[in-house]
Amino acid sequence: MSQLLTSSLLLSLWQTLEMVIISGLVALLFGIPLGVALYVTEEGKLLPQRTSNKILGIVVNIGRSIPFIILMVAIIPFTRFVIGTSIGTAAAIVPLSISAFPFMARLVESALLEVPLGLVEATQAMGATPLQIISKVLVPEAMPAIVRGLTLTLVTLVGYSAMAGVVGGGGLGDLAIRYGYQRFDIGVMLITVVILVVMVQFIQWVGDRIAVQLSHNK
Repeated sequence: MSQLLTSSLLLSLWQTLEMVIISGLVALLFGIPLGVALYVTEEGKLLPQRTSNKILGIVVNIGRSIPFIILMVAIIPFTRFVIGTSIGTAAAIVPLSISAFPFMARLVESALLEVPLGLVEATQAMGATPLQIISKVLVPEAMPAIVRGLTLTLVTLVGYSAMAGVVGGGGLGDLAIRYGYQRFDIGVMLITVVILVVMVQFIQWVGDRIAVQLSHNK
């Protein structure tokens, strides 16, 4: 492997990690509050708001239903407005983040639905406020499932980040297209696939370990 290809591979790996980590943080920052809002505004929950719940549900469903490759192209004007360009790693983070947080929100909502209703009712009977129930009961009890949801989101983002290479988003996908596909270099293609597989396996392993540890600490 040439020195140029090695340096390109390392740069692409760093770009992929940058895309996944930053968009994953955005998904966490916006996905958890949105997932909590979806849960508490349901009928029979802490703060039932039928209209708000429906609106939030529609927004989340729209975000989850648009294929990433279409979303990435469709929001190019918005990406250019936010970043100043529609090409490169920074530009790819915008559609990655937008696609990730609705996905994460639904996973958080599902995690909260797994919390026994009796536990919430018992806390309510003790006079706890909705905010106290959310912060002291719901989120801590659902944390192992939320971690698994974040793990799934990060794994999905690895695949999406490779897809971003098709439109010049950088990362391992871009390297695979430029060197592996356009130059018919099967070796480069295999190397990028192996690295992506290792990344997914590592993320899944770390996520599973953290979720198991949190379950034992409950």
